[in-house]
Amino acid sequence: MVVTVLEARVAPEKTAVLQEVYQQAIGQLEEGIVQTFLLRSSKDAESWQIVTIWQSREALEAMRRTGVTPRGVLIFRAAEADPSLMVFEVVASAAAPK
Repeated sequence: MVVTVLEARVAPEKTAVLQEVYQQAIGQLEEGIVQTFLLRSSKDAESWQIVTIWQSREALEAMRRTGVTPRGVLIFRAAEADPSLMVFEVVASAAAPK
């Protein structure tokens, strides 16, 4: 698994746009996405992240090879924010029993 984190500062007057565009965008996720989250910092209301869990590095790279601007970037741009990207490889994980 791989986790991508897009992070940007979003002006308070643009947060409704960000949330609305995110909700619209998640109607159909790209192949290879396991889960995605829109996060706002509890200490800094202008600090936002889109965290996405991918099945594999290959799934992420396949999306990137399309040459299409990633959906998360477009979501932030709709709110007039310019995100930065971090990619993390999952080394270990745990989940609560179901």
